Amino acid sequence: MATPMDETGRRIRGVQIAFSIIDLLQTENKQTLTEIADDLGHSKSTIHSHLKTLVDQEVLVPEEDGYRLSLRILDMAKHVRDQVGNYDVIEKEVDELATETGEIAHFGIEEYGQVSYFCKAMGSRAVETASRVGTQQPMYSTSLGKTILAHLPSEKQEQIVAKCNFEQKTQQTITAPEELYEEFQTIVERGYGIDNEENIQGLRCVAAPVKNENTVLGAVSVSGPTSRFTEDRLHDELADYVCRAANVIELNTKFS
Repeated sequence: MATPMDETGRRIRGVQIAFSIIDLLQTENKQTLTEIADDLGHSKSTIHSHLKTLVDQEVLVPEEDGYRLSLRILDMAKHVRDQVGNYDVIEKEVDELATETGEIAHFGIEEYGQVSYFCKAMGSRAVETASRVGTQQPMYSTSLGKTILAHLPSEKQEQIVAKCNFEQKTQQTITAPEELYEEFQTIVERGYGIDNEENIQGLRCVAAPVKNENTVLGAVSVSGPTSRFTEDRLHDELADYVCRAANVIELNTKFS
């Protein structure tokens, strides 16, 4: 998560701690004061003050066995979702994509130089992954991320690529900017991007961009095990599915 700063650019420690607590409770669901203090490496008195403030703001709910996120977070999430626009159309297409292929489908957007999952649906044969709506993945090793990057304006594209750490997640992961730029050209020419076990070993993905005039809004993808995502199926049937879903979202965005 990006570090919050005040108007002079100084990092505000209290805000950092508050968001660290929220992030922790999102992962752990519910924790006690002692557990939160131990996990975050702060004193109980410091954490207690932040917990009290977050409870006063109705962001957290105190219960006998610990603190949890409040339902107010749902309202915040809905507001964020509505800001992106056309959520109903995106959700419908992602659901249909998962149903048609039997696999896991996503819609992702770029935020802070990473791809953020905006929508997710599970097909009848889908292999569950760690992806959750709101979580992020690297752009250089995912079909969603590479597809979005390939269609960004060159200046923003270069800024994001320059900040990529190019961690080698698998033997197939792209680890150099030059390789990534070469793939961008291929993605633009054929109309879709591929993740060939580059982010998770044994998992392949195909994604198509969702564009609006000169802007890329995001990308839609389908993912599954290499045993079902053969080269022929990946570049034929599955690529057609994601391109069709992307086109429907584009049309609804253009004429909404």
